[in-house]
Amino acid sequence: MAVLGVDGWRGAWVAARMDGRSVTVTVLPDAAAVLAVGDVDVIGIDMPIGLSDDGVRTCDVEARRRLGRAGSSVFPAPVRSVLAATDYADARVRSVAAAGRSLSAQAFGLVPAIRSLDLALGDPSAPRVHEVHPELAFRALDDRVRDPKASGRGLGQRVRALYTVMDVLDALAAAPAGAPAVDVLDACAVAWSAQRIADGKAESVGDDRRDARGRPMRITW
Repeated sequence: MAVLGVDGWRGAWVAARMDGRSVTVTVLPDAAAVLAVGDVDVIGIDMPIGLSDDGVRTCDVEARRRLGRAGSSVFPAPVRSVLAATDYADARVRSVAAAGRSLSAQAFGLVPAIRSLDLALGDPSAPRVHEVHPELAFRALDDRVRDPKASGRGLGQRVRALYTVMDVLDALAAAPAGAPAVDVLDACAVAWSAQRIADGKAESVGDDRRDARGRPMRITW
């Protein structure tokens, strides 16, 4: 049973296809190309899917709490109205009007990818697509994953964790030229989570509320 783990990267998507221990990494141009991958049973994506209309998602709060000091890696998902913003100033106005809070520049940087995924998912949303956060996956794999992923220690900790469940060294060695190691490893962690979803062994955070398009506001790993 093959699965796909996907991580956003510079307007494109790093995708790790996992079949048993074997992992093949590719770069896909857009969300539509991700959803068009037909030979996988589950697609895990490191990107918000269910979007609140008026406040902070419970799943984001719970994910940050679980990760402790690493919780800063979980950006609060924008409210749905922000997807229609024309620029950062407009996004901040929309966020304050809908949720009573502004929007960080980092979170706004994700808006184009969130918008493209939201459009590609359509109605009804594809049931095989799930929101995943790689840091929750790494922590579940090995509680010793504690250092920032861009550091040498953090990189080594993540490779060590993934090595127990997949051929991660082969995946890194054959990754597309230019794809950063941190994004490849994140995609691999999301693929492991997708496999857990397929096997019925996954965990999740969130209150299972659905957004205006019927999509769960939930993070699974």
